[in-house]
Amino acid sequence: MVDVTALGARVASSAVAPLVRRLFVRDGPGAGLVDRPVRISALVSFRSEKRSVTPRDVDKVAGELVRRALTAVGPGERPVDAAEAPAVKAALARTLARLGEITIEDYEAVGLGPERFARELRANVPLSPYGLGEDGLLLYERVLHTASLHILNFLTQRSTYVARQQTVQTQQLAKLVQAVDVLLERLPSQSAEDAGFEERYADHIAGRYGTLTIYGLDAGTREWPLDTAYLSLEATRARSGREDGRRDTEYPTVAAEQVLAGQDQVFLRGVAGSGKTTLVQWLAVTAASRAYDHGLTHLIGRVPFVLPMRRIVRPGAELPFPGDFLRAVGCPVAGEQPPGWAERVLRARRGVLLVDGIDEIAGDRRAAARRWLRELVRAFPGNLWLVTSRPSAVPEDWLAAEGFGERVLARMSQDDVTTFVRRWHRAADAEPATGESLLRSVRTTAELNRLATNPLMCGMLCALHRDRRGFLPQDRRSLYEAALTMLLERRDRERELHDSDEARLPYAVQVQLLQKLAWWLIRNGRQEMDRADALRIIGRALPALNLADTGDEEVYRALLLRSGLLREPAEGRVDFLHRTFQDYLGARLAVQEMDFDLLVNHAELDDWEDVILLALAHARPREAEYILRRLADSGPARGTLLAAAGLRYVAEVEPGVRERVEDGLRAHIPPVDFEAAREVARAGGDLVLGLLPGPEEVDPRTAARVVHTAVSVGSDAALQFLRRFRDHPGSGVQQTLAAAWHGFDRDQYAHEILAHLPRQWAVGVSTADDLRTLRSLGGWEHVHVRGAYRVDDLTELIVAERLVHLTLDAAHPVEGLAWLSAFPGLRTVTVLTETDAAAVRQVPDAVKVQIASPGSSSQPQG
Repeated sequence: MVDVTALGARVASSAVAPLVRRLFVRDGPGAGLVDRPVRISALVSFRSEKRSVTPRDVDKVAGELVRRALTAVGPGERPVDAAEAPAVKAALARTLARLGEITIEDYEAVGLGPERFARELRANVPLSPYGLGEDGLLLYERVLHTASLHILNFLTQRSTYVARQQTVQTQQLAKLVQAVDVLLERLPSQSAEDAGFEERYADHIAGRYGTLTIYGLDAGTREWPLDTAYLSLEATRARSGREDGRRDTEYPTVAAEQVLAGQDQVFLRGVAGSGKTTLVQWLAVTAASRAYDHGLTHLIGRVPFVLPMRRIVRPGAELPFPGDFLRAVGCPVAGEQPPGWAERVLRARRGVLLVDGIDEIAGDRRAAARRWLRELVRAFPGNLWLVTSRPSAVPEDWLAAEGFGERVLARMSQDDVTTFVRRWHRAADAEPATGESLLRSVRTTAELNRLATNPLMCGMLCALHRDRRGFLPQDRRSLYEAALTMLLERRDRERELHDSDEARLPYAVQVQLLQKLAWWLIRNGRQEMDRADALRIIGRALPALNLADTGDEEVYRALLLRSGLLREPAEGRVDFLHRTFQDYLGARLAVQEMDFDLLVNHAELDDWEDVILLALAHARPREAEYILRRLADSGPARGTLLAAAGLRYVAEVEPGVRERVEDGLRAHIPPVDFEAAREVARAGGDLVLGLLPGPEEVDPRTAARVVHTAVSVGSDAALQFLRRFRDHPGSGVQQTLAAAWHGFDRDQYAHEILAHLPRQWAVGVSTADDLRTLRSLGGWEHVHVRGAYRVDDLTELIVAERLVHLTLDAAHPVEGLAWLSAFPGLRTVTVLTETDAAAVRQVPDAVKVQIASPGSSSQPQG
C-alpha cells in the first residue's frame, strides 16, 4: 500500500490544470479578464440553459482526477481497492458539482485558500451513501484538496480583480502550484518502505535539530525553538582584491539560508560562534519540514544529511559513505533504514549534505576529508552541498577543484544585534528595558561593540548583563571569567541543587580539571576525546586536588552534568559545548605551565589564534612581553599581526616592546589589497586607525584600501576616521563608504557619511527603518534591497523621483514587478534571486531588466 496522503503531491499541475479548466464555461469571443467580482456559479453551467459544461463533463473530470492520482503511484501499489475507486470518483463528482451551487464570489473564494475552499465545496455533500472506507475517504480528501488548489489558481489567472484584491493569497497559490511541480520532479515513485522511513527520519531531524542552546537563560542554558531563535545573517564572497572595492556581481551578498539557491556546492567560512552550525540546523529542519510555502524551492523534496566532522572522523577509521551516514552520526532510526535508501536519494539528486566543521578535525586528516568529498560529489552529482569551516583552517579555494564556491558568513550588523538582544530578553521573560539598556552599552562602549559580533558572544553578553544587573565586563577575558563563574558556581547554588548522590566540586577544582581536558585537546589537535582518555586525565589530577578519595568516574559525571560546558556527543566520546570555552580554558593552563614557546611555535595555525590571544590576557607582564617579542620577531606576517592583536589583551607592556609590535604593524600599512586590509583591521583594531594615512597623503587606489581598513575596524573611532574621507573624489572610496552603512549605527552613519556622498552609489537596505532614513536624506538614486521586503514599504518610503537604479536581492522568489511603475525615473532593475518570467513581463517598457541570480552572470532581459 502507498501513503495516500502523498497522492495530492504526486499529480503535476500540467495534468490537473487542463482538467480544472474544463469545469468552467469558456469565454466567448472578445471576452477579457474582469475587473470586478464574479459569482463562481456564474462561471459554470451545470444547471443553466447554457450547456457547454454538463454534469457528465463533471463526472468525467472527477474520474480522470482519481485515475491520475492512482496511476501516479509506484507499480503494484494501490491506495484503495479497485471496487472502491468508482465510489471515490462519484463522491468527488458530486462535490465538484457544488461549483454551480455556491454563492460566494471569486475574490472571496481565493481569500479562503485551498483547504477552506475544499471544505466549502464539501458542505451539504453527504458521503455516507458512497460507502467510503478510511483509505477511500482519505483519497477523496487529498484529490479534492489538489483540485481546489488549482481551481483557485485558475480564478486568479482569469481575473485581474482577484489578483489585485488578494495579492498575497494569489502569490501563495502560485507558489504552492510551483512547489507541487518541483516536488513531483524530485520525488520519483517510491516504495512504501522508503516513503515511510523518510517520514520517520524527517521527524527525527525536526526533533534533533529544531532547538538551539542559548547561554544564560535560567543562569545557565536553555533549549530555544529554532524557528524563534534563528537569525538570518548575510553570506558574502570575499573580495578578490579589486582596486575599486566593488563586489563581484556574479556572487552578490545573500541571506545565509539562500547560499544553496544559486549554487549546488558551497564552502562557507565563519569565525567561532558566528552561526555556522545554527545555519546547518536551519537548513536541515527546513528541508525535512515537508512545508512548501517558505519560498526556498531548492529545498523542496530534499533529504538532509547532517554530517558534523568531529563525529564522523575517527582515528584510523575510513570516512563513511552514504549507506553509513546515519549510523556514523548516531541517528537513532539508522537501524530502520531500508537497504540502499541513501544511495537512491542521492542518485535522484534529492540530497542536502551539510558537512559541518572541517576545522574541527586534525590537519593531517583534512586531505583525506577533501578526497572523500571529491569522490562523493563525483559519484552523486546534482545534490546540494554545504561545507563549513573557520576562516583560516584551510587555504583559499580549498575545494574549488571539486566545484565549490566560497562564501564568508558576515559578522552581525547593528540591526542583527538589536534583533538578537530583544528576542533573547523576550525568551528569558526579562524586562524589555533591560535589553534596551544593554543595547545602549554595546553601542557606546568600543570593547563591547567589538565583542557583539556573533550570536554566541551576544548571548553571553545578554546573560551576564541580566545576571549582574547591568554591570558588564569590559574585555574578553573578564567576560569569559564571569561566564564561567555563572555556569560553574552560581547556577547550582542559586537553583539550590544539592544532590547527595553526586560529587560537589569547588569552583577552582572544576576550572582546573576543565583546563587539563581543554589543553590536552588543543595540544593534540582534537575536538573531542575518548571517555577513557578523559577519565585518565582526571584520575591523574585527583591526588593533587585533594580528591584522592573521590573516584574519577564520580568526578567526571559531576563535570558532565553540572558544569554546562562538557557534553557527550556520542557514546564513549566527550567534548566541550563550544570551542570558545575550550580555547579559553586551555590558554589558562598554557600560562600556568609556562608553555610560551609551544604557543608561539603554533602561531601559523588558525586553531591556535584564539588560544594565543587569551594566553596573553592571562599572562603576567613579563610573560606577555616575551610572547609579544617572539611573535613580532617570528618573520611571517601572521606573527606580526597576531602580536598587534595581542596588545589589546595585555594590561601592561614595556614601551620598547609596544613600539616593536607597532613598528611591525606599520610595515603592513597601507595594506596592499583588500584582503590585507581586513587582516590588518582584525589584528590591530583601533590601534590601526592612528597609523593609517589621511586622504591627502595617498593616491585614490590606496585611499580605497585605507577606507576599507577603517570600515573593517567598525568602531565609533573608525566612524570618526571615515569622516575625513567623506568628501574624497575617488570612486572606490565613495562606493566603499556607501556600502559600509550597516557596519555602524544606522542614523549616525547616514547623517555623518551618506549625506555627503554622491547619490549614484548603491546603498543597501534591509528594513523599513533603513528606507525611512534614506528618505530623511532626500532619497537615493541606487537602492539595493536585501532580504524579504514589502512592496508597500518600497513604494511608500523610497523617494520615487530620485530612484534610478533598483537591485532586488530578496530572500524569496520575485513573483511580481508591476509595482515598478510607481517610480517614473527608474531606468534599470537588477534581480539577484529566482524570478518568474511572468514577473519580468510586468516591468514598464522604459526600464531595463537584468536577471543575475546567484551563481549566474547578469543577462539583460529588456
